[in-house]
Amino acid sequence: MSSAEEPTTTYEQAREELADVVRRLEAGGLTLEESLALWERGEELAKLCQHWLDRARERLAAAAPADDED
Repeated sequence: MSSAEEPTTTYEQAREELADVVRRLEAGGLTLEESLALWERGEELAKLCQHWLDRARERLAAAAPADDED
């Protein structure tokens, strides 16, 4: 995902879908192909969540006053 490209899925949506993916994988009963597809989707969602967390960290750092250690 490029920095100019903003995802349409919110952090909360991605986190909830990721939790669902994990539940489905843990429940078992899936074919190998289904499990792999879910794993790949989970990886995408984890990256998306990390993107939103990184953006939040950047915004907090920009808003925080500079520390003067005089």
